[in-house]
Amino acid sequence: MAERQAMDQQQLQSPSQQHQAATEDMIECVMALEAALLPCLPARELQAIDRSPHPSHQIDVERHARDFMEAAKKLQLYFIGLQREDQPTAAETLRKEIAVMKEELKIKDEIIKKQERLIQEWRKELTDQLQKHKTELERV
Repeated sequence: MAERQAMDQQQLQSPSQQHQAATEDMIECVMALEAALLPCLPARELQAIDRSPHPSHQIDVERHARDFMEAAKKLQLYFIGLQREDQPTAAETLRKEIAVMKEELKIKDEIIKKQERLIQEWRKELTDQLQKHKTELERV
């Protein structure tokens, strides 16, 4: 539930804020993974603890393994989230396409206006030339 709220808040942020939040999330996940890995012992020591009669040693190993698995799961969820972010939703794709089409429409409207102005100028020139020819013909 908290993760969902965090994702909803991220969607309301600007892209630079989202990138910064994503970077902070990644750093947090890496630090959690590192913190879980640091207390892990080399394999030989783990084997020795497995054979140890002291139950506290076994509990420590299990706790460290559980912490490591939780950190690994968070990291995995984070990377899955990044992968989903790279693939835009259908709505985002449509929004981008609509924005591109609007931009194209704006450009084409400007071109049409320029062409209309040129046509009006040509008409004016043609009517001026026609008027000149008429006056010249009337003189002759």
